[in-house]
Amino acid sequence: MAVYIDPPLWPAHGTVFSHLISDASLEELHAFAAEAGIPERAFDLDHYDVPARRYRQLVTLGAREVDGGALVRILIASGLRVPARRRPAKIQQALQARWEQTLPGAQRLGSELLSRWSEPHRRYHTPEHLLDVLEALDLLFTENDDADTRLQVRLAAWFHDAVYAGEAGRDEEASAALAQARLARHLEQPAEVQRLVLLTATHAPGQGDRPGELLCDADLSVLGRPPSGYRRYLSAVRQEYAHVPDEDFARGRAAVVDRLRCLDPLYRTGEGQRLWADQAQQNLRAEALTLR
Repeated sequence: MAVYIDPPLWPAHGTVFSHLISDASLEELHAFAAEAGIPERAFDLDHYDVPARRYRQLVTLGAREVDGGALVRILIASGLRVPARRRPAKIQQALQARWEQTLPGAQRLGSELLSRWSEPHRRYHTPEHLLDVLEALDLLFTENDDADTRLQVRLAAWFHDAVYAGEAGRDEEASAALAQARLARHLEQPAEVQRLVLLTATHAPGQGDRPGELLCDADLSVLGRPPSGYRRYLSAVRQEYAHVPDEDFARGRAAVVDRLRCLDPLYRTGEGQRLWADQAQQNLRAEALTLR
């Protein structure tokens, strides 16, 4: 692992800026920045913006000098790059459009949910994760899934982490209760959405529970990312638990990984198995070895 910096050529605020990146780990990047005294506000999703006056000092501290083109290539190869369509403003626009298609005329509720998903303490359970789940559902639905099933599962995706305080089990219960309360005026049977949200605590729907299988597979689709994307997921999860000491986090994360590896099958839908199962098992095995 290494930290890289390009020349200070990017004008803003009366000076020019460099970009500081890691080729493997956002945790490594944050640690380097903290040691160098770079403020957290200088971080922009996948890099730090640093003024020209800091350039030589950062090189002395170990940042490797590369030109701008090489820096972009390194960032892409690392899997840590956040493309333009994944920038917050673009994600918000995409989610607003999806909400209007899902539940027309309920703009106030959509705004409330987006505000919840955008809370500042979140690092993984963010609007990006919500969009990932909704896009995964697009891949999983088949012509046999009727309109009611699609609506209920999509609404469950919107609500499944609407309450997030980092308390496993309680977060799902609170999110399910929120769904029941908020959807009572929009749906005849909001209890089905509530039931689906609760399933995301265990990701173990009963046999033949097609809506539950769809939601759980979409929520776990992140496990089937390529290794670079999986590392980015792990880094975001670690940031959400930054207050937990490394040893305690490793112990808790190992328990989560063991539970996921014991799900048989991990993905319940045929499409989920085809798209993500093999890569997910490889990622989980590799993480388990690292944790132990």
